[in-house]
Amino acid sequence: MIPESFIQDLLARVDVVDVVGRYVQLRKGGANLLGLCPFHNEKSPSFTVSPTKQFYHCFGCGAHGSAITFLIEHTGASFPEAVRTLAGSVGLTVPEEDRRSPQQRAESARRKEEVSRHTQALETAQAYYLKQLRASAPAIRYLKQRGLTGEIAAQFGLGWSGTDRQGLMQVFPRYDDPVLVESGLVIESEDGRRYDRFRERIMFPIRNARGVLIGFGGRIIGKGEPKYLNSPETPVFSKGQELYGLWEARQAIRLEGQVIVVEGYMDVVGLAQLGIGNAVATLGTATTPDHVKKLLRASDKVVFSFDGDKAGRRAAWRALQACLPLLRDDITLRFLFLPDEHDPDSYVREFGAEAFRACMAEAPALSRFLLDELGQHHNLGEAEGRAACLHEAKPLIAAIPPCALRIQIERELARQVQLTPEEMSQIMAQQAKPQPYGAPAEAGQPARAAESRSAAGAGEVGDGRQDGDGGPPAEPWAPSFEVPGYLEGDFDGIPHDYEPMPDPAAGPGPAGGAGQQGWPQRKPGGGGFGKGQGKGKGGWRRENEVGGVIEPRRSVPTLAKRLLHLLLSHPELVDTMGDQQLEVIDRGPHLGMVRDLIVLAQSSGARHLGALLEAADPESDIHLVLRSMSAEVLGQEELPHPQAEWEDALHRIEFDSLRAEMAELAKGGLKEASDRERYQELAQRCAILKRA
Repeated sequence: MIPESFIQDLLARVDVVDVVGRYVQLRKGGANLLGLCPFHNEKSPSFTVSPTKQFYHCFGCGAHGSAITFLIEHTGASFPEAVRTLAGSVGLTVPEEDRRSPQQRAESARRKEEVSRHTQALETAQAYYLKQLRASAPAIRYLKQRGLTGEIAAQFGLGWSGTDRQGLMQVFPRYDDPVLVESGLVIESEDGRRYDRFRERIMFPIRNARGVLIGFGGRIIGKGEPKYLNSPETPVFSKGQELYGLWEARQAIRLEGQVIVVEGYMDVVGLAQLGIGNAVATLGTATTPDHVKKLLRASDKVVFSFDGDKAGRRAAWRALQACLPLLRDDITLRFLFLPDEHDPDSYVREFGAEAFRACMAEAPALSRFLLDELGQHHNLGEAEGRAACLHEAKPLIAAIPPCALRIQIERELARQVQLTPEEMSQIMAQQAKPQPYGAPAEAGQPARAAESRSAAGAGEVGDGRQDGDGGPPAEPWAPSFEVPGYLEGDFDGIPHDYEPMPDPAAGPGPAGGAGQQGWPQRKPGGGGFGKGQGKGKGGWRRENEVGGVIEPRRSVPTLAKRLLHLLLSHPELVDTMGDQQLEVIDRGPHLGMVRDLIVLAQSSGARHLGALLEAADPESDIHLVLRSMSAEVLGQEELPHPQAEWEDALHRIEFDSLRAEMAELAKGGLKEASDRERYQELAQRCAILKRA
């Protein structure tokens, strides 16, 4: 934990003008300096930096803060990383108080060493691929044929894997090092022989939101399958959570004020070559809620660009379903469908960048795409067709959080099916509680999505049949292809009847007992995320505000309350967290308050309860929750292994969300190749979590 006194001393020594000036071109404007704001798109400078007050402020978008805040917002660094960067620039050493036990420090060091070994192996391979590209005339010729220059290839770090089956042996002293297999660079056959995973491919390095190399994508330039090949799931890389080009596009996204989602690596690189640098791509998988969360962190305006054929519209429908639970009134999501003969790269080459931007501006909003897609599959001229359309729309609208946009969509749908707003509200009030993100339906078959969601809500997660039915599922559980070790049996040691963590808001149930299957139980005194939880409170209550318990506007279920207790009792945990852990928390139901606490601690530097209360907005939910929990936290004993407790909780949250998504995919029959690939990825990740 970094002492707050050190933060104040650091800010007194660091010049905010120097820090901001590394990223923004500034010019003198009276007592302050002016420049174009890096946080939104503008043509006239409204971004000012004050040398006397040592802060920056944008009169256009309201961005405001210190040198530390600027690094966090502009580069994506965490609070500790920003502090260490600034301290190094002025020759200071960060004094960090370490309250962890020797066992915790050893475990943390082991994990950091593991990540470091993977990163070093990937960086070594990247250097080899870059060197190979410079010496390969066929690879250079291919890139030139695609219209790419050496500058854009260098910007994205493009390389060439070479043709040697064991080319990496040239740069790794130990080709039999286990880390080469663990990091996905090398494949080991059943007979023990090893060979490079990537051969005869243009290599695209994949970096996370902080710019750290975590994997590769490779495109073959000759004949062969698959055309695109990604790194496998590893301890540092998960395709369902990463977006290609997000790191490289971060500046352009801020300048353009929006982010474009395209289908492949070459689309991203090709658009950047043509002056559109704010494009990213999913890594050969359908759009997931994790992808959408990352996109919305990057920008409040997102345009999904898909082909206009059946496959493209199906991919768009799946992306729409991933977006629904994350909709807010302050974001804009659009869906752009190009003519069948064009992808984004070819369209811009033929018509120009401004024509493409005009197409994006005119692309249908999510609400329009949703209603049009539903309406196209029913005869809205007759009562039966309108009723069927409404039946399919209800679970989709129910997945949208309460907001003005949801009300607008409900009213648009009411007009479409000839109902009054009051009748629509009454019908929606009867809709069952929305389920977590599940199996996306095909664009032409939204009814299947509704049926799948209804089945998921009626039965146990993963059982594949409706509650009390006892018969076969509506969609066949067993798909028509073989996935050894994952479709049948135990999921690599995880019992088939595993019950997920209960939703605390749903009350007691069979999954809520202490003997949860599939996970080892903590010993008494080491589990439960701390002592003193519960104590007969039975939830939050409202008393007078002087010394009483204040009820927050958002409910805080049991699991969230446990994690809040753990973080407040062991604030050093916040310093070990990164984007990946926040993404896992985002997957858990009702854990928004936990994320709010982490973000508050990281952005303010406060760790102890009193400092956090001072840093929080007095009118915010998190401030009310901290006040109400103060007595319990102060009287709570410290856990012997808080880091292990925290990681165990994250593993369980992620595990439950993965199993739920696998169950939904299986209900759809896994007929699409992308579904089968996603199912295998999820199963492999479950196995990794189980071994962790």
